[in-house]
Amino acid sequence: MSEVDRNIGGVAKTIAEVLEKKKYSIDYYQREYKWESKQIAELVADLTAKFLDIYDADHSRKEVAKYPGYYLGSIIISQKGSQPFVVDGQQRLTSLTLFLTYLRRLQQGRDEKATVNIDELIYSEKFGEKSFNLDVPDRNNCMEALFEHGEYEPPTDAPESVHTLVNRYAELDGLFPDELKEAALPYFIDWLKDRVQLVQITAYTDDDAYTIFETMNDRGLKLTPADMLKGYLLANMEDGKPRIKANDLWRKRLRSLDEQAEDASSDFLKTWLRSQYSTKIRERKKGARPEDWDRIGTEFHRWLRNAHDKIGLKSRDDYYDFVVRDLDFYSHQHGRILSASTGVFHPDSPLRFIRFNADLGFTLQNQLLLAPLAVDDTNAVIDTKLELVGRFTDILIARRIWNFRSTAYSTMQYAMFTVMRDIRGLPPAALAKVLRDYLLKIDESFDYDGLYVHQQNRGQLHKILARLTDYITVQSGLASNYIELTNGAKVKYEVEHIWADHWQRHKDEFDQEADFASKRNSIGDLLLLPKQFNASYNDETYARKRPRYFSQNLLAASLDPQAYEKNPGFLAFIKSSGLPFRAHDEFKSADIDARGALYGAIARKVWNPDDLPALVEGQA
Repeated sequence: MSEVDRNIGGVAKTIAEVLEKKKYSIDYYQREYKWESKQIAELVADLTAKFLDIYDADHSRKEVAKYPGYYLGSIIISQKGSQPFVVDGQQRLTSLTLFLTYLRRLQQGRDEKATVNIDELIYSEKFGEKSFNLDVPDRNNCMEALFEHGEYEPPTDAPESVHTLVNRYAELDGLFPDELKEAALPYFIDWLKDRVQLVQITAYTDDDAYTIFETMNDRGLKLTPADMLKGYLLANMEDGKPRIKANDLWRKRLRSLDEQAEDASSDFLKTWLRSQYSTKIRERKKGARPEDWDRIGTEFHRWLRNAHDKIGLKSRDDYYDFVVRDLDFYSHQHGRILSASTGVFHPDSPLRFIRFNADLGFTLQNQLLLAPLAVDDTNAVIDTKLELVGRFTDILIARRIWNFRSTAYSTMQYAMFTVMRDIRGLPPAALAKVLRDYLLKIDESFDYDGLYVHQQNRGQLHKILARLTDYITVQSGLASNYIELTNGAKVKYEVEHIWADHWQRHKDEFDQEADFASKRNSIGDLLLLPKQFNASYNDETYARKRPRYFSQNLLAASLDPQAYEKNPGFLAFIKSSGLPFRAHDEFKSADIDARGALYGAIARKVWNPDDLPALVEGQA
């Protein structure tokens, strides 16, 4: 091979130049798409915040060509003959493709002059055959459905990537700001397509490509915002041992976070700085400018350089303490939060509520959790504060779900910023009071009986039913089954209807099939059951299914009279709680209503604002 063949090229390209009419392959061993909710939320937040900082509604679209560009990172390509393979960057390219697919559908039905053609950034067509520009065969059915219809129901045996693609796509509408969904939309798409850039590094052998990858990632030669922040902080410290100690600690702590989750160190720096120092957020009105909360999300290294005096960085000792005391403390707590979010679940831990919130994809909780913490807090005080904030967030999200209100990032970020600001540094008793008062203030006659399942809330409702089931299980003296019901590796649980989908069996109560379907989708008709149970008994009548429910989880078993025999823990719980449990010999419309009322009564115990001050009082 000649030296010319081994040349390595690196060039900044716009999103359009990278994706338009291109076809990329991904090696089989790195095909899984693994981005979580927080990463797609950060991507959308970074892009939209940067755009809103420069957008002016009085501009014509051609003026977008003069808007400042935005650097989104790098990708590494191995060019094998005529076929480019993505070595590094497939997570970002896949997420951009999902985002473009969403923006394409958002434009549908608009006047042609107010739309931007981005089809060729997503797929290309040859000889009448459509193929996606990220060419991964086992994703094609999913991508085709999202492209054409905006939704897809993955088969049970679909690869992990397909389920992740569907989940991340479903989150995009809640992440994308409402103010960009109307007149500003074509401006944003123009900017995203032609002003946002990636550095594409192309090698012509796999060996060269992976050498570049290792150099940029393992050896730390890629200058990131975190690197630039570290450089600024170290430069303002005393030279010698203090600077060496701060540098070693920085590297150790951030490396430890990155071992827990992808991009965790960058996520931590944003979360920490926002939780402790942001005082304003961009107002929710046209033409508003980004404030410190927004700027920390997009350029935290520049923000801190400009705000150093305001946050107390004045002397060399201040800079040193900022790393060896503050960063050390908050990074350890952030690591605990990450572990509680996705690691081993401990049902008795004060951090268990963090897992409940994480399972619902609520990434805004991390800044709330760090906000009241202070570096001189004892371990007991830290755990109390984390439990208070975790419980508060759990109650808030549950109430919104029960009342069909969005919990999406873009919907909640303003309200959560104000809570974060108001609880910063508070001691436990004051923290409990502020959080309880907030919940009571927004208590808008919450209806705990009217929840029903629909296509968009099935995943959330699964978690709600798991919490109800787990609560009565634990209160009856049995081991927690939350993880089994939500993330069980051996048995897959699904939201299932007690009534089979046969209107004909219920014509004595429903003249119209739509009325039957509405009642059937009410929460009182729902259970969590193993998928194989549903496959075997889904079409059976209630009379045939009811005895089999007795062998399932306690919420399902409570339909059958056997649950009320020789079951001392459950019977003692019913007596002490006063909950209206009873067996149902038959299951008519009134029985669904009764079960719905039961579920609502359990919910009031699970998500009770009075638990917040009670937690502090119990520790006094």
